[in-house]
Amino acid sequence: MEYQVQSLGDPRHLPANENLRKRRIKEALWGYFFILPQLVGVLAFALIPLIVVFYLSLTTWDGLGPIQFVGFQNFIDQFQGDDLRIAFFNTLLYTLIVVPGGLVLALLVALGLHRVGGKDIYRVLYFMPVVTGPVAIAVMWAWLLNSDYGLINSLLRNAFHIQGPGWLTDSHVVIPSIAMVSIWGGLGFNMIIFLAGLQGIPATYAEAARIDGANKFQLFRNVTLPLLTPTIFFTSVISIINSFQGFDLIFVLTGGGPGKDSYTLVYHIYHLAFEVSNFGPASAVAVILFAILLALTIFQFQFQRRWVNYDV
Repeated sequence: MEYQVQSLGDPRHLPANENLRKRRIKEALWGYFFILPQLVGVLAFALIPLIVVFYLSLTTWDGLGPIQFVGFQNFIDQFQGDDLRIAFFNTLLYTLIVVPGGLVLALLVALGLHRVGGKDIYRVLYFMPVVTGPVAIAVMWAWLLNSDYGLINSLLRNAFHIQGPGWLTDSHVVIPSIAMVSIWGGLGFNMIIFLAGLQGIPATYAEAARIDGANKFQLFRNVTLPLLTPTIFFTSVISIINSFQGFDLIFVLTGGGPGKDSYTLVYHIYHLAFEVSNFGPASAVAVILFAILLALTIFQFQFQRRWVNYDV
């Protein structure tokens, strides 16, 4: 014990300890320096605007005049009105089409690409819509889906003698039409994620299943699909968030119409904030959307324990 006390008190150990402490401080400062741009971006474009939105949701403001505090009246008015209900159910219908449809199609494409040569070429082709601007995609599809002179209805009329529907003007098909465009635009992103998940599955699992006599369907159901559940979980969370926030395609293709048949939650926020300059109710709807997405994400993370398999 006496030797340990003398050793710790030896002045020869102090410079080394001091240098180690200074080096750790220097490394920490450099770490903070490198994350500073990202931290500033998060504060400026995420946390601070979120706090401002929560505050504005309790006020009434036209963007120029004085801000008046009204408490929860904006939320009460929104829940009592029809626009929020219409926007929510349109968004829900859009999500129910886009999420499962997009994930299933992307998984099928990834399974096909996983077994063919020239994957890089197909990756580029399928990923091109992802890097294309959503406005450009919407303009192209607005021409394709035009009920009078669009390419799709022209093909149906000339080749099959079928009168195509008003894809963007018929209240019964407008949401599925926009969902179809959204699935096409996001196919490449989900496909790349699924392809990465498939390539991360060890080949020994498939070889062992084949030795045991498993056919292709049994191999997919009992080996590939369970090991792909973390990828499915990730893509489903991202897809649900993106679908609830869908706006650009709807804005360009239909403007929320016909009537309010494609009027979604984000379009409702845009209408309140920038068309009628009522930022208080718009912020209240944004808070409601934030609460919906937060609840859905928490539910997905709680429910994923029952079906996501992380053991490889």
